[in-house]
This record gives sequence, C-alpha cells and structure tokens, in this order.
Amino acid sequence: MSAHLGSDVEVLRTDPDRPPVAVVEPDIITGRTKAVFGAIGLLGAIAWAMIAVVRGENVNAVWFVVAALCTYIIAFRFYARLIEYRVLKPRDTRATPAEQFENGKDFMPTDRRILYGHHFAAIAGAGPLVGPVLASQMGYLPGTIWIIVGVVFAGAVQDYMVMHMSIRRHGRSLAQMAKDELGTVGGIAAILGILSIMLILIAVLGIVVINALAESPWGVFSIACTIPIALFMGVYLRYLRPGAVNEVSVIGVFLLVFAIIAGRWVAESSWAETFTLTPSQLAWALIIYGFSAAVLPVWLLLAPRDYLSTFMKVGTIALLALGILISMPVIKMPAVTTFAHTGTGPSFAGSLFPFLFITIACGALSGFHALISSGTTPKLIEKEGQARMIGYGSMLTESFVAIMALVAACSIDQHIYFAMNAAKTLTGGTPQTAAEFVNGLALTTPGGSPVPPIDAATLTAAAQSVGEQSIVSRSGGAPTLAFGMSEVMKVFGGESLKSFWYHFAVMFEALFILTTVDAGTRVARFMFSDAIGNIPGLQRFKDPSWRVGAWLCSLLVVAGWGSILVMGVGDPLGGIYTLFPLFGIANQLLAAIALTVVTTILIKQGKAKWAWVPGIPLVWDLIVTLSASYQKIFSDDPKIGYFALNNAAEKARDAGKLLATTKTPADLDKVIRNTNIQGLMSILYAALVIIVVLAAIAVCIKALRLGSLPTTEEEDVPSRIFAPRSFLPTPAEKAVLAEWKQAGLDPSPQGAHH
Repeated sequence: MSAHLGSDVEVLRTDPDRPPVAVVEPDIITGRTKAVFGAIGLLGAIAWAMIAVVRGENVNAVWFVVAALCTYIIAFRFYARLIEYRVLKPRDTRATPAEQFENGKDFMPTDRRILYGHHFAAIAGAGPLVGPVLASQMGYLPGTIWIIVGVVFAGAVQDYMVMHMSIRRHGRSLAQMAKDELGTVGGIAAILGILSIMLILIAVLGIVVINALAESPWGVFSIACTIPIALFMGVYLRYLRPGAVNEVSVIGVFLLVFAIIAGRWVAESSWAETFTLTPSQLAWALIIYGFSAAVLPVWLLLAPRDYLSTFMKVGTIALLALGILISMPVIKMPAVTTFAHTGTGPSFAGSLFPFLFITIACGALSGFHALISSGTTPKLIEKEGQARMIGYGSMLTESFVAIMALVAACSIDQHIYFAMNAAKTLTGGTPQTAAEFVNGLALTTPGGSPVPPIDAATLTAAAQSVGEQSIVSRSGGAPTLAFGMSEVMKVFGGESLKSFWYHFAVMFEALFILTTVDAGTRVARFMFSDAIGNIPGLQRFKDPSWRVGAWLCSLLVVAGWGSILVMGVGDPLGGIYTLFPLFGIANQLLAAIALTVVTTILIKQGKAKWAWVPGIPLVWDLIVTLSASYQKIFSDDPKIGYFALNNAAEKARDAGKLLATTKTPADLDKVIRNTNIQGLMSILYAALVIIVVLAAIAVCIKALRLGSLPTTEEEDVPSRIFAPRSFLPTPAEKAVLAEWKQAGLDPSPQGAHH
C-alpha cells in the first residue's frame, strides 16, 4: 500500500499498522541541476582534451584528477541511474536476504555506511595499486583511458548487476547462480572455474602483502593493531552502543592513527626485531588470519575491520589527490612508450594489446568483485535500492584509486621508475649497474626528447630520501607507488617527512590488500559450501552458517590458496613476476563468467533489449583474455609463454647449466615445476570459460525463441524495516524516519525483531 508525501514522493507500507518501509522519489532534473551537470561535463571534456590531445613536454597531473572525478559523477548520475530504473528496477518493499535470514553470523542487515566500507575494502586489493603502476611502462594514456572508461561501462556495471541478482536469489554465490541459470554443464564448468580462479587470486593478493610487509616492523605492528581495534568496534556496535556508527567511527579512526604513529616508535625501538618477519613467517601468519576471518561472525571482525580500513584507504587517496592539486606535479612518462609496441618492457613482457588490460585488472574490471558482490555484501545489505551506491559507487572509488596509483608512478623520474620495477637479473641489484641498465633503455620525455642519463648517486640519493638502503629492483609495484606517493605528499611537511610518507604508504598498501584476503577467503568458503551442497546427501552444506561446514570449508579453502602462496614466496623468479600475469588473466576470465551469467539472466527475463549493457563489456573481455591466454600458452618467447620458459629451463638442466634468473639447480627445478603448473592452469581456466560461454549461448538462444525462460529469482517477502538509500537521507527519508520515531518504533532490524 502506498501514500503520497507531497511533490509526487510516494511512501510504501507493507503493514498498515507500521510506518513506511520504502520511499519512491521522482527522478526530476531541474534547470539548475542541468546547469551543474553541464558544467561538470564541460570541465571533464577540457581535462580529457588536455590529457589526450593537447599534449606537450609538460602534462600536469591535475588534469587526471579532474577528468576522473567529472567522468565518475556523470556516470553515476546518469548511466548507473539508467541501469537502476530501466534494467534492474529494485524494490525496497522487498526484504533482502539480510533481513529475511538474519542470524547474527553471515546474514545481518548492516548500516549502509558500514557496508559501503566493508564492500569497498573487500574489493579494493592489489589490482588498483599494483596493476596501474606496472602498466605505466606503456605510457600514461592507454592506462588512463581503460581505467576510467572501462570502469564506467564494464567494472561498475558488473559489480552492480551481480549484487542485485544475488540479492534477488537469497544471496547466492556467483558459482551457484551460474549452475542455476546456465544448466548442469555450464554450471559445473563455472563452479570449477570460479573456485580454482579464486584460489590463485587470493594467493597473489597475499604475495603483494608479504612483499610490502617483509622486514618492515612498522608495517607489521600497525597492521596487527587493526585486528584488536576491529574486534573492539564490533563488540561496541553489537552490545555496548548499538547503532552508534558515528561514535565508533571516531574512536576507530583515532586508534588507527595512533597505531600508525606507534608503528614508527616500535620500528625504532628494541621491539623492532619482534615485528620483523620473513616472507615465510608472514605467509603462515596470513594463512592463520585468513582462516580466522572466515569463521568468526561477520559483525565481530570482518565488517568492522573493513569499515575501519576504508577510512584509511579513502582518506589516504583523498589526501594524495589533494597533494596533486596543491603540488601540481608534471607527468614524466610519455603518453605511449616504445614498450607498448615492442612488448619488451623491463617491468613485464608483452604488447599493449592484450597485456595492458589484464595487468591493470581490478582498476577497471575485476571478476573478483563479482565474488564479493555475490558473497558477503548481499547477505548484509538492508535495501535493494542501496546496491547502486554500494555496487556501482564502490567500483568508481576503486577506479579513482587506480588513477592515483598511475599518476604517482608516472610523475616520478623514468629512470627511477624502471630501476625499481625491472628484475634484479636486469639491473644487477646495485645502483651502479642499475644506472647503466636504465641509461641504455633510450627513454624519451612526453615531448619526445631524450631523457638525460643518471648516475648511481641519483639512485642512492633517492633511496636515502625515503629512509631505505636501496630502491633497486623493488618489484611488485607497491614500493614504486609508495615512492611516488612520498614525492607528492612531501607537500605536507616538506622533504623531511618524505621518509615518513614512504613507509606510511607501504603500510597503507598492505592494509589495502589484506582486507581483500580476509573477505575473499570468506566468500570462497561460501562458494565451496554451495558447491558441495549440490552433491546428494551433502545438502546440509548449503547452509553457510552451519558451523561444521563453515570450519571444514574454510580449512580446505585456506589450504588451497595457502599452498599457492607458499609456492609463490619461494619462487626464484619472484612470485609476483610469474603469478601476476596469471592473476590478471584469471581475474578477467572470472569477470567473463560473471558478465555471462548476468547477460543470460536478462535475456531469460525477457529483457533482451538491455542485454547490451553487460553484453558489450563481456565480448571485449573475452577477446582480451582469450588472446592473452593464447599467448601465455603458445608463445615461443620465454618472457611471455609459460611452456616456452619451461622448455628453456629443462634444456638448461639437461645441459648442466642455470638460467640467468636462477642461482642453484634447486631454483631451476622450482622454475620447471611452477611454469608447468601455471601453464596447465592457464589452459584449464580458458577451457572452462569457453564451456560456460557456449552453455550460456545455448540458453540465450532458447530464451530468445520462446520470449523468456523461468529464472531462479525468489518470490517477494515483504520488508519490515526502513533505511535510506544513500549516505545522507533525503528530506522525504528524514520524514519517514521521524514517523518511525514518533510511533515509538525502531526502523532497524533490531527494532523489527524485538
């Protein structure tokens, strides 16, 4: 039943004896609003012109910030709104899985602000930090276009649509939705593909965390402190002060800042040795933490820790953007480098197409996000209408993180950039040999003139400026981003604080990525239990809150990605070099599965005219990822092809020799083993995705012939709670909240149940 609240605002009730549970407001664009968005669009167009057309010797980084923000605002207001009103049509009178199945463990309606923090923290991992930094070797323009345009039409679309469709299906995982909607063959292929890909994704995220924290007592101490802080916040919100989100936020941020400052004290004290961990020790610590986060109630550790992390993530990126606007650094990297054409870049091998797109990964489109959007978030969201803000909006925020990472990398001296990101076998590992190497790269400025050569003293001075012994061959992208951030952030405090900002950025990156590991492990547990539940006699596993199943599935999932993590940590080639291309391909293939599922569901629902929304990014993603897979499997170049490197290693072993990248015969054996595994996994991933797509095509053809087909969308259950759609309630939503208060009722889940 409905009523009107003036100005065509409609309030909806599901119970005549209770206040409204939803507000429907007209989408009216006034003349003033048109003028504002017109100005934003014009400013964005000017920024894009300055980046892409009016290029010269000096390209100011400010234009990147302006172009990104203006594009995001227009996309969220108009394109995301189109998808919401014309394609998905959310209804806030319908109970979400969080409300319907609330149990205080995995299902629990969570304040939209907390949930935005959790979702953003869970999706924003290594990709938007490491990918754009590595891809910068091809120039700033290709990466900038893909990060901004790709997120608007691909990444954010996927995240939003998967989340909505999971909410409509009791919060089912992507793997289970694929089985339900694509049939047995496509479903089994999707389940196998998603689960196996998930393990490699979490393992690579873990390697990046370890690279950032290894031998860093400051980072280890500060990261460790976030766990007890999150536990305190969870208990505070659950029992001490329910609903006091703003209050606990202030306390949490204060404790987090104190932990960061205390980390420096610890690093300079006798406690430093205690918190100085080796990569192997960090790997096992990460494995133990991942298991704990997967089995503890979501309100106790996962949600508050991710919310806490979001303050630091968003705050740091906002501060970096402000620093760019104040310092106005000049981009040092050309728009497009020669490495984009030759595919011989020092950071990674491969030409612009397709390797730029799989390297950037999460900054524009990430299959991992679809797992979070169909994992923890739909089990926590209060209202369907909040999915646009949380799904589409969070992905835009992550894209901005990627742009900031790209700007930070492209604004430092090119010689320093390549000295940091080239493997030690190329640089020699010393400032002298590294200087000789980068001077031989024939680098050019954005205007096309040669970059003046550097000497060893330049690299030594750069390391000393950030309090490091050396910055040569600090692979993985994270140290480069930290160096670039310190260059920008020195505007706050001067050169004397550059070392502080560098180590702060390293710790920030580790925190950024770690929150993806814990949420990813929990989601993998959901998917694994769903998959096991399809086996006759094991249906009990379908209940994600069954403790026996939760603990068993968590243990198996952690064992899976933990074994890959340990392998990567001990890889003589450097785990990030060999695993990140596989990570990128696997991640994008996972996105192809997600986009295939949502496209199929739209066509089955009789919405074929809107199938282009996920369909266009799906086709592009398949072209990119299958091309990259083909090259990684069949390329004769050992720098690109897994089996080519495997053959080279076997020939070296048979001849009693070593590769340039290995030091001992044992290292050579590891290369042979790892490349075999990675090559076979590449074949498996590509084959499974092809099977999923073919199965989906068959279902879609049948649906088009019949006009529609039944889907597994669940029946409506009336909602009994109320919550605003966005961060700040509208006047109409404030009026409804006041009505609940006047009635002496609580619109939250606690009020509905008690």
